[in-house]
Amino acid sequence: MTDKALVPVIQKEVLFYEDVITAVQVKAGGQEQIYIPIRPICNYLGLDWSAQYRRVNRDPVLSEVIQGVAITTMPSPDGRGGGMQEMSCLPLRFLPGWLFGISANRVKEDLRDKIIRYQRECYDVLAEAFVEGRLTADPIFEDLLANDTPAAQAYKMASAIMKMARQQLLLEAQLETHASQLVDHEQRLEEIEATLGDPGRFITPDQAMQISQAIKTIAAEIQKRTKQNEYGKLYGQLYREFGITSYKLLPANKFDRAMVWLTDMYRQITGATGGEPPF
Repeated sequence: MTDKALVPVIQKEVLFYEDVITAVQVKAGGQEQIYIPIRPICNYLGLDWSAQYRRVNRDPVLSEVIQGVAITTMPSPDGRGGGMQEMSCLPLRFLPGWLFGISANRVKEDLRDKIIRYQRECYDVLAEAFVEGRLTADPIFEDLLANDTPAAQAYKMASAIMKMARQQLLLEAQLETHASQLVDHEQRLEEIEATLGDPGRFITPDQAMQISQAIKTIAAEIQKRTKQNEYGKLYGQLYREFGITSYKLLPANKFDRAMVWLTDMYRQITGATGGEPPF
């Protein structure tokens, strides 16, 4: 448990049959999480708080997630107490782990059914308090919902809409995650392709020699016809065509195109219509 108590963003009081359970939503680790104070539950179930606190701290998982949270408490009927109080809380998703560690067969018989009810239903009711806004597990409420009144129909419709909206939000989050993963895969593929044909990876010495030989051959053919040395001019044309400052800096993935360009130039000068050029 960390030394600093978390401050709730939202606090709700949830009626679980005859018990009132506090549930708070806090921001921890960059995420919204629901925490439940466990000492009041111990009191409801007739459990010794000191023994349960020791049990939580012996557990390798629960001891890592138990957290002090600043809970707003109500004053007692005689006006005592109340206000902000730090209480040991468990994240809601770990609450069943603690509850199921309580053996119903080892408690007083009059509490056995209550403990089993907590183990069976408490998590769902507390989760619904934040997901669906429902703050009670009173069986009378269930009977009211069973009546086909306009209010009951409106409640059922609102609950159904909230469930659909929740499913839609989860689906959109999954799609966004998949889309992000797809973008990552595409970026990795582009990186692989770029590595195979990396614009920053230059031609090999053998390829550079082929280009040099091609330019010499073309320059010799021009000189035969014009008596002019066009050797330097040809290099200038090559550099402008491929945006480079030296034929040795030609990107490896442009080598084939450069050879086609030189071949076409040779054929234009010599009038050759086929066959491989002599370079």
